Amino acid sequence: MKTVLVANQKGGCGKSSVAITLAAALANQGQTVALADADLQQSSLRWLKRRPDSAAAIYAVDWGDDDDIGDLPKKAAKALGKKDWLIIDAPGSLRGERAQTLISEAQAILIPVLPSVFDADSTKQFLKSIQDIKRIRKGKVDIHLLANRIRVQTNNSQTLKDFFADIGQLPLAWLSERSLYPQLAMEGLAIFDRTQKPYRDIQAQWQPVLDALMPKVASRYEEVLADATIPATLSQLTNASDVAEQPDKPSTWYE
Repeated sequence: MKTVLVANQKGGCGKSSVAITLAAALANQGQTVALADADLQQSSLRWLKRRPDSAAAIYAVDWGDDDDIGDLPKKAAKALGKKDWLIIDAPGSLRGERAQTLISEAQAILIPVLPSVFDADSTKQFLKSIQDIKRIRKGKVDIHLLANRIRVQTNNSQTLKDFFADIGQLPLAWLSERSLYPQLAMEGLAIFDRTQKPYRDIQAQWQPVLDALMPKVASRYEEVLADATIPATLSQLTNASDVAEQPDKPSTWYE
C-alpha cells in the first residue's frame, strides 16, 4: 500500500485540509483510497461522515487510539491492495513513540507550514525530532514541506523565500488561502470534487504535490488543468522551488 503521512507537531497548520484534499484527488481519479485519522480532534473522520454518497468513495479509518494504529477496518482491509492508497492525518502534537509508529507506516511525509515565525521554529523542531527515526535515517521516507494558506495579495515573495530558507528547505508547493476549502469541507467535499474553472485554478496549485507523490494520477490532471490560472505571486514562488537544489530522493516507491 502507498502511504502518505500528513504531519507537523504544531496544530492549526491545515493538516486535515491537506489530507482530505489528497484523498479526494486520488478518489476522483478512480483510485482506491482510505483516510486514516490519528488526530484526537477527528476532523477528517467528521468530514467523511458529511461526505455525500454521490461523491467519490473514500474509506474511513479511525486511528484515534494508539493501539489501533496500523490496523485497518475489515471493509478497508479487504478493498486495499499494494497499489492502493492510505492518507494519514497525524495528531497535532506528533512526537515520541507515536511519531515512530506512524512514520513506520509511511513512505512519504507531507508537512504543511504556515508562514509565521512560530511555524518556522516548530517545523525545525519537528524535522530535528524525527531525523533519527530509523526509516528516515536510512532514506526510506520522502519528506516534503508544503507552504499553506499563502495570502497572495499581502505576502511578499522574497519574505516567503527567506522564511523557508530559515527552515532550510523550500516547499514542494505553495497553496493560497481560499474560503472554498472550509466551504466545501462543511459538505464533506474537497476542491477535487468540483470541476468548474474556479476550482481548477486552485487544483493547479497542487500539481507539484501530485507530481511528487502520485505521478500517474498527476498526469491525468494535467490535461484537465491546462487552462487553470495560478496567481503570479505563487507562480514565481513555484518556479523558484522548481529550480532550487533539492535533496536526493529514494527510489520511486509510488510507481
